[in-house]
Amino acid sequence: MTMNFDPFRELDRLAGSLLGAAGPRSMPMDLYRTGDHYVLDVDLPGIDPGSVDIDVDGSVLTIRAERTLGAPEGSQWITRERQPGTFVRQLTLGDGLDAARITAGYDNGVLSITIPVKESAKPRKIAVSVGGGQEQLAVGAGSADE
Repeated sequence: MTMNFDPFRELDRLAGSLLGAAGPRSMPMDLYRTGDHYVLDVDLPGIDPGSVDIDVDGSVLTIRAERTLGAPEGSQWITRERQPGTFVRQLTLGDGLDAARITAGYDNGVLSITIPVKESAKPRKIAVSVGGGQEQLAVGAGSADE
């Protein structure tokens, strides 16, 4: 039997065990805008939804979740890649977002957070007055043929 030695694999394993135990873990996410709100999808497989904590402090949105894994009594781990522990992600919210109306849901291991855009930050039409304010044109309205 031929054994291949990979020094980087052992180094990665060692660094992961040392750094992973030092603090909270992060979680992968997707962020996109649709209409007048942003949607943040965060992968949290194996997480009890009751352990998820979302809070906003000033302009910082913090997501915390806890994963607990157990083995039946008397069992011996052969490999353990799904690490238990605390997962934390912090995001800074811009001024144009409405933190008071944030909503969240959890389905199939994905936490979805909806962050609305403030009314004052939404695009709007500005009327342009012509000839000292007697006639108004709506910028962006109509076509060039009108």
